[in-house]
Amino acid sequence: MKLDSNNHSVFLMYYHLVLVVKYRVKFLTLNYLTLQKMFVEIGIKYNITLVEWNHDNDHVHILFKAHPNSELSKFVNVYKSASSRLIKRDFPYIRKKLWKEMFWSRGFCLLTTGGAPINNIKKHIESQGRK
Repeated sequence: MKLDSNNHSVFLMYYHLVLVVKYRVKFLTLNYLTLQKMFVEIGIKYNITLVEWNHDNDHVHILFKAHPNSELSKFVNVYKSASSRLIKRDFPYIRKKLWKEMFWSRGFCLLTTGGAPINNIKKHIESQGRK
């Protein structure tokens, strides 16, 4: 396992993000590469690296790595706003099917994907300071 590092720390932080189209309207077959490219471009500013991307017609699954200083909720909101604007600009007919012109659902699902089970981490922390 290769760890990431910066000047003062070593880390390995993977996240699984799920974004859903508002009302689960089936749009995403049109915009796959554009959405993925935008994720990479915006991610650079937030120290976020795309690892894996997949989608269905009404949602996307994104696996990415981040640095400890990454502002994840800010990044997700910036990405959702920017990608929504781009989609509505490039595909004007989509605007007619949206309520209040929101492309993505308000919320999102963001999960950490650590390698060790939580119980192992708890046991490790509990054992600290014991001989």
